[in-house]
Amino acid sequence: MNCKILAAALLSLISLAPACAHCYPEKIYQSYWCKINNGQTEARLNDKTRVDCLTEDYAIEFDFAKKWAESIGQALYYADCTGKKAGVVLIIENPQTDYKYLSRLKTVALKYNIKVWTITPQDICISSTVRN
Repeated sequence: MNCKILAAALLSLISLAPACAHCYPEKIYQSYWCKINNGQTEARLNDKTRVDCLTEDYAIEFDFAKKWAESIGQALYYADCTGKKAGVVLIIENPQTDYKYLSRLKTVALKYNIKVWTITPQDICISSTVRN
């Protein structure tokens, strides 16, 4: 009897927990995208901050969609420090909610000349399926 009560309690707790915070950690998206774009991940600057991905032309910040506003400041700062153009890769995991953040980012990016890319969990899944 106690096992049934414990099982019911555990099931109710599991159902209340969010499905998962993110499909992949930011570093997975960063590593995948940076590699296929011939960039250097975690490029250290003189002030010991790190650019998520440094390519020949861009200093790029990666962020999940809800953090779109933070990505702008970091991308502009990294661009200023490196003399490269600012870029943001926005991680889109839930299109129903995340595209509104992409729209906001694009509005500001247009004004401040920030290049915007997106990446999704499907991009990584498709890539690993093709390699196998």
